Amino acid sequence: MADYRIRKYEDDDYEAARDIFASGMSEHFPGIFMHALKQPCSQLFLVCVLCALLLSSKSFLFPILAVTLLLAAGRQGVVYLSSKYIELSLNADLLDINKTYMESKGSCFWVAESNDIVVGMVAVMPSKKEAGTLELKRLSVRNNYRGLGIAKALCRTVSDFARLNGYQAVVLSTSVVQYEAQKLYEGVGYKKTKEYVFDSIPGKIMNFTIYVYRYDIATPN
Repeated sequence: MADYRIRKYEDDDYEAARDIFASGMSEHFPGIFMHALKQPCSQLFLVCVLCALLLSSKSFLFPILAVTLLLAAGRQGVVYLSSKYIELSLNADLLDINKTYMESKGSCFWVAESNDIVVGMVAVMPSKKEAGTLELKRLSVRNNYRGLGIAKALCRTVSDFARLNGYQAVVLSTSVVQYEAQKLYEGVGYKKTKEYVFDSIPGKIMNFTIYVYRYDIATPN
């Protein structure tokens, strides 16, 4: 079992933190595509295209090839949209981590380090929607360091920070395809409080659901 420690972000962690985020989000591309394929509208569209081509073509191979190309194009579309989200995030709060998380009251950014290698991270900032509440953001652990309790330790770091600074709760958002994240949050005491479809045309087409979780900070007796 690898030894690790959690510490506050330093300037030398910049590239590692951005890489952990980007690689972690990229892992969800196949899951997003499969989720989109499971939607009734997607299945109906593919069946209609296949039937129309079968009726209009004397070849059985052509309709199969056409549907295969449609699936390939759909997958590339998912990759493109997901890549744009990663790019936007890298150019938003993760562009200047110090300014976003280390110089503002109620915000902080931590990394998990093992053998002098940054292997995980998490951030927190005051919620814009609810006073007295923090928002957990950017939790990610490198693939080959999962299962060691690092993500749980990062979650505890956030809840300890909230408690020490007098916040009432921690909230976070995760997506329908992030199954392991959902299990992690529920395992450390977060409760699902809300769900909604991502407010964009692709989000509505794919029925891409966002789950909101909340962890209430226990107050000392």
